[in-house]
Amino acid sequence: MPQPPEVAAKAYLLIDVTANQVLATKDPDMAVEPASLTKLMTAYLVFDALKSRKIDLKQTLPVSERAWKMPGSRMFIDPKMRVPVEDLIKGMIVQSGNDATVALAEGVGGSVEHFVQLMNDQAKVLGMKNTSYRNPEGLTEVGHTTTARDLATLASRLMRDFPDYVPYYAIKKYRYAGTPAANDSNRNLLLFRDPSVDGLKTGHTNAAGYCQVATAKRDFPNVGSRRLLSIVLGADSENARANESQKLLNWGYTAFDAVKLFDAGQPVLSPAVWKGKTPVLKLGSFQPLIVAVPAGTAAQIKTQAARPDPLVAPYTKGQAVGTLKVMRGDQALFDVPLVALEAVEQAGVLGRAWDAVRLWIK
Repeated sequence: MPQPPEVAAKAYLLIDVTANQVLATKDPDMAVEPASLTKLMTAYLVFDALKSRKIDLKQTLPVSERAWKMPGSRMFIDPKMRVPVEDLIKGMIVQSGNDATVALAEGVGGSVEHFVQLMNDQAKVLGMKNTSYRNPEGLTEVGHTTTARDLATLASRLMRDFPDYVPYYAIKKYRYAGTPAANDSNRNLLLFRDPSVDGLKTGHTNAAGYCQVATAKRDFPNVGSRRLLSIVLGADSENARANESQKLLNWGYTAFDAVKLFDAGQPVLSPAVWKGKTPVLKLGSFQPLIVAVPAGTAAQIKTQAARPDPLVAPYTKGQAVGTLKVMRGDQALFDVPLVALEAVEQAGVLGRAWDAVRLWIK
């Protein structure tokens, strides 16, 4: 596999989101302080509350004393205000406002303490095994830790589960009316440098160093959009985290080619199925099957499908039935799950009896 560049950070991870592959990694399971990257989970729960209509963007929320007095980065709101949810989201994402974050946590969770419990519950649901939250904003607190791998899981799911709200992360400048004009720029420097970067979040505390979760989307012939995600933790400065993130993203796009194996919904194979109302079971994927391979090796890529035999109905749509092994020459690279593209219902009694006899003879 291609050698990644030297990255000046305590830990990093580069993922091809489109192909669902890890391209490069260093200490992905080392416990680190997330600093303001914590706000990715806060946003996940806020977006979930919007999606399920518990809150809406135009609704206004009060600003508690607790929110107003938050140290660190702020959007500069105070208890005399009632602020629309959409502005609080922009304040949390663009300005990394700890005050906005607490106002949202109280609005969604009823209290900061209950919201933190929701954050930890959600981390478990997403499979973030090495993360524990103590607050919604990311200020240093004992036991408030995560890992590069868990951050990659969270960022990937955030983009997949809430595509309607992800564009907030690409906003370069925002400030709430009546707040300081100098406090209007997104701290993600890559938004200003690389037009393909559209998120996600930076973080910094003395303990955590300078951290960044960056994502870019670039178009390629025959494949369409390729999204990469880089996690850089513990860099030395604001500029360094941007440079190291950029270096990883650029390397990922050049060191690996994307190869589209099958279109979304295209059957990879259609084997015979027994005791079903239809004679075949179409297996494939609902997303395009795209793999990232070392640059220049696309011609060496082969696939091999594996599935149980015999296949006996019923099957539900989306049920995992087999795997597609992706190989380069004789070297197995990885497996991609294959699912039933359509349901196959069980045949009637006579059909099942006849197939039972045929299976027995077989």
